Amino acid sequence: MKMEIDSLREAFDRVVEKRVLSSAKVQEAIGHIVNEVEQAISKMQMMNTDTMDSCDHSSILAELKAKLNEMVPLIQLEGCQKELNVALSKYLKLLEKSFSPDIAKAYRNVDYDACTVNNIITNHFYRQGLFDLGDSFVHECGESDGTHLKLSFQEMYGILEAMQARNLEPALSWAAKNHDHLLQNSSMLEMKLHSLQFIEILTKRSRDDALQYARTHFVPFASLHTAEIQKLMACLIWADRLDQSPYAEFVSSTHWEKLAEELIHQFCSLLGQSSESPLGVAISAGFQGLPTLLKLSTVMAAKKQEWQTMKQLPVPIDIGPEFQYHSVFVCPVLREQSSEDNPPMLMPCGHAVSKQSIMKLSKSSSRPFKCPYCPSEAVASQCKQLQF
Repeated sequence: MKMEIDSLREAFDRVVEKRVLSSAKVQEAIGHIVNEVEQAISKMQMMNTDTMDSCDHSSILAELKAKLNEMVPLIQLEGCQKELNVALSKYLKLLEKSFSPDIAKAYRNVDYDACTVNNIITNHFYRQGLFDLGDSFVHECGESDGTHLKLSFQEMYGILEAMQARNLEPALSWAAKNHDHLLQNSSMLEMKLHSLQFIEILTKRSRDDALQYARTHFVPFASLHTAEIQKLMACLIWADRLDQSPYAEFVSSTHWEKLAEELIHQFCSLLGQSSESPLGVAISAGFQGLPTLLKLSTVMAAKKQEWQTMKQLPVPIDIGPEFQYHSVFVCPVLREQSSEDNPPMLMPCGHAVSKQSIMKLSKSSSRPFKCPYCPSEAVASQCKQLQF
């Protein structure tokens, strides 16, 4: 896949190079033509119109025509344009070869509920803050079940917009209202918000106001965040030059960005929603797995086999670690999920199967047995339990 991308990039760079060269040649040719025409016009204007006859007029135009013919600008332009067209044609052919124009062959026929899909799309728009677009979609599809989270996401984006304006009051109010839930999630969000508000007061108002804020709001967190509070109190000494102090990290703009991300995560968690859009995750994962599925469908079609009826894909689909949300091991031999009594086992060759598979393959003896996936042999005592 990387080689294909590199080839595409090289072909694209060639097209860009030819386009730049062609454009430069065109500008140069146009410049020469304009210059010759301007000179001819100047000659005509310099002559006395009373004494100028048609012979003078014709001679100037004939001279201009001869010079333009000597420049042969059209031939130059045609040559550059031809090189550009050749490079573009090769690039388009490479695109068609590298990317299948019809991805429908990778689609598996499954029954799905249109109402559920519409609700997923609606929630995606609201989750992204596209409320007008979400409302338009609801109106067009006639489904209203997906609007129940709209008000919640409007509240979340209201808090985020206030944070962008360096106003933490809405965020602090929401965190205080959900204090117990945040503690259950082991979240330090509320304390971080108070810390950031303390720094804002210290840098924009006065040391006394910041100290009073700390006395009012840091007390409930003193037992759990002693070290953090001590650093914040030390900031009082450097109030006028905090950006030059050992605690300059507290005035970094990255704190606002990270806090906004954590607020989104906790807000969605309390709603029982993931912090990322399910539709966005599904599309991103599908995009990564699409090339393998397209190749599989092509191979199966050549063998006149139907992969849509398979219960399990014959090839692994690598969609990257960012889409692995929990560790679950399913034995590739028994096709059963591992458990405490049947944990995954690593064979010397590097393949993993369940403990029950090891026992069946070895027939509960010390005799060597063949790995079900490669020619290597092993004995049960050589297999080690895997811990995820």
